[in-house]
Amino acid sequence: MHVKRSHLFYFVLLIMVAGCHFSHPVISNEAAYLESMEMWKRNRLERLKGENGWLNLAGLFWLKEGENRFGSDPSNDIVFPDKAEPFCGVITLKNGQASLEVKEGVEITSGGKPVTMLDLRDDHSKPVTTLRQGDLAWYIIKRGDKYGIRLRDYRHPRIRELDHIPSYPVQADYVVEATLRPFAQPETITVATPVEGYSESYQCPGELHFTLKHKKLKLLPFSEGNGYFLVFADETTGLETYGAGRFFYTEPDSTGRILLDFNKAYNPPCAFTPFATCPMPPRENFLDFPIKAGEKAVHPGSH
Repeated sequence: MHVKRSHLFYFVLLIMVAGCHFSHPVISNEAAYLESMEMWKRNRLERLKGENGWLNLAGLFWLKEGENRFGSDPSNDIVFPDKAEPFCGVITLKNGQASLEVKEGVEITSGGKPVTMLDLRDDHSKPVTTLRQGDLAWYIIKRGDKYGIRLRDYRHPRIRELDHIPSYPVQADYVVEATLRPFAQPETITVATPVEGYSESYQCPGELHFTLKHKKLKLLPFSEGNGYFLVFADETTGLETYGAGRFFYTEPDSTGRILLDFNKAYNPPCAFTPFATCPMPPRENFLDFPIKAGEKAVHPGSH
């Protein structure tokens, strides 16, 4: 059968275009990938429920310079839940150093041993000093020039209430390859947090460029370890997903490829508790595109 040259040309062009869009998928074994995502989701929920997870946070109390009396009695400077002794003692903040003096007859432990007086190492020091009384545990956090007590309740009802994290169906085409276009020198990017007067600064090595659903997009990554921490918002933010954006982490694979897996876009700690301090997305990371992948809002409108 004779084929006109013009028809042959368009046929070849069609094959070339199709090849550009459908060759070399990022996910080569979709069944294995879906199985790995189920494990990722289970591990994610277990971490949230764990001893160092976000679901057990029960308070965030900013310290004033000088003495801060604490306990469950309302007359204290810092009022703990009823599980605590009425008057636990005093935490004194002086020139950036916090110290504890326990009230006589009250048992507070650190490292499993009772303490009476102790200098406290904050979360910028290693190891941080963790104090314990019954189900409650607490330590000092430093945010800018502010110091506070982060309180955990290891039997917080939130732990058993959350049995799953709502999320979009896993879709392999939400895993894309990105290209880093480095800046001449890494730039410092400062972002807001929910804590009044406190912001966080990150080093940004350049721009990550990628194509998702045939749309060209870019994000500013923050350097973290061997990879990149990303904080972004999109057209689902505040509607189907958490109103202050979402996070995810990536690092180059063994071949140097940078893969962005939006199925692993997860809620920041602030989505689960009002006692966390989370970075907000920089303006450049507000995508004019709906990312219908990853975690959805857990309690819309509650924080």
